[in-house]
Amino acid sequence: MESKTARRPRPSISSLLPVETRFRSAGAGIFLCLAIGGLAGCGQTAHQATPATQNGGSAAAPAASAPSTPPRQAAAPLPPGPVPATFDVASLADRVKPMVVNITTRFQRVSSGGNDPFGFFGPDGARPQQREGQAAGTGFLIDAAGYVVTNEHVVHEAREVRVRLNDEREFVAEVVGRDPKLDLALLKLQGAKDLPAAPLGSSEQLRVGESVLAVGNPFGLGHTVTLGIVSAKARTIDAGPYDDFIQTDASINPGNSGGPLFNWRGEVVGINTAIRAGANGIGFAIPVDALKDVLPQLRAKGRVDRGRLGLGFQSVTPELAQALDLESPRGALVAEVEPGAAAARAGIRSGDVIVAVNGTSIAHAEELPRNVAKNPPGSSVKVTIVRNKVKQEVTAKLDVLADEDGDARPATAPASPPEQTGKLGIGISDAPGGGVRVEQASGTQSRELVPGDVIVEVAGTPVRDVAGLKAAVTRLKPGSIALLKVKRGKVTRFAAVPIPS
Repeated sequence: MESKTARRPRPSISSLLPVETRFRSAGAGIFLCLAIGGLAGCGQTAHQATPATQNGGSAAAPAASAPSTPPRQAAAPLPPGPVPATFDVASLADRVKPMVVNITTRFQRVSSGGNDPFGFFGPDGARPQQREGQAAGTGFLIDAAGYVVTNEHVVHEAREVRVRLNDEREFVAEVVGRDPKLDLALLKLQGAKDLPAAPLGSSEQLRVGESVLAVGNPFGLGHTVTLGIVSAKARTIDAGPYDDFIQTDASINPGNSGGPLFNWRGEVVGINTAIRAGANGIGFAIPVDALKDVLPQLRAKGRVDRGRLGLGFQSVTPELAQALDLESPRGALVAEVEPGAAAARAGIRSGDVIVAVNGTSIAHAEELPRNVAKNPPGSSVKVTIVRNKVKQEVTAKLDVLADEDGDARPATAPASPPEQTGKLGIGISDAPGGGVRVEQASGTQSRELVPGDVIVEVAGTPVRDVAGLKAAVTRLKPGSIALLKVKRGKVTRFAAVPIPS
């Protein structure tokens, strides 16, 4: 459905629904940090290693020490809330470890059915067996009554969830809320009371370079503490529709999933979620502000309802910015508007560039779904758009986000032999149902167009057949950028194709 983009500009295809994708496994080289017992050598379960005796006492973090030399008058003032260069890590670990829990889940998995088309028998003629699997993860307490936050993939399809505290007490846990899109889950420990709760900090105020402490259950080894820094913020790793990860070099391994990332004050600033395969010191955490946005709904109704605009969008590349005569490649380019949806009712059109939602700037396309989804269905949002170089603001009343997908699929075979366009330099043919099908593309054109694409507009002019496309192309100036509206399967997008001088 929706294609995520990295921070560098590149073409992207998104769905008709700007925030509606299933949470999928992370992109190439990214793995969720769940330790699966007995599978692919991911590690052992939480019960196979007994944590060492912990000190459950509390120790306040020391204040920042005074500078050894007087500040230079010419230096620029530091931002508020300075982070100390050193602090008592051991005292911080003693203070926060009682707030962290080890999670063990049990689930059923079925052995392969071999060549039997109905999956009744295995390759040796025997019926497939239900086999029990076990996984280890991490979570943290958020109140004294025993509510625990973890990753949704830690408890996904689990038939039993057990939680062990730092003091070795163990509880059966009920999954009371799930948010697969953010990969968050809320558990309730049965019979628990008077438990230490972890304070939730602010990921917005977290600074790159700030020290952070990860506590978790890596490879089933129990309460393990690792120290690092915030390496980057707002990382996109193709893990889901709301990619906005904190990157840290604090050691994170399978079994750390769902565990907290603490700042030096002992506040949770992130939820550890993913690692990059083959890389040392690269881990990713969900910002705690995203958790705070959805936590009330997880408590109240066990799910998260999000607002929906109902449009397809893509990144604004430098080539598209030139074709649209924009000052810079910023914002989210609207490729298609769903008839009757919130965006259509607000007057948003294909070709508009969304640059802000409720006053929050949209610098990169992937920021749009996050900012829209913060608002509940039925609420009204102010959407700032640029249309024909003029900035304007419209009000959209959001619909309910549903779990739907729009997959890009190959188009049907051409209805007529391919022809060549002189200026575009691509092979084309009349497409069944209208438009022009791309048969061949090479060179710079192949970066924007692939065989099977159907061109439906050139510079805002609809084209119904090859003749119409050729007529529209002849009006384009040599050396300019042709703005094409293209259908790729079920997804509509814009493509910027240079016209040779």
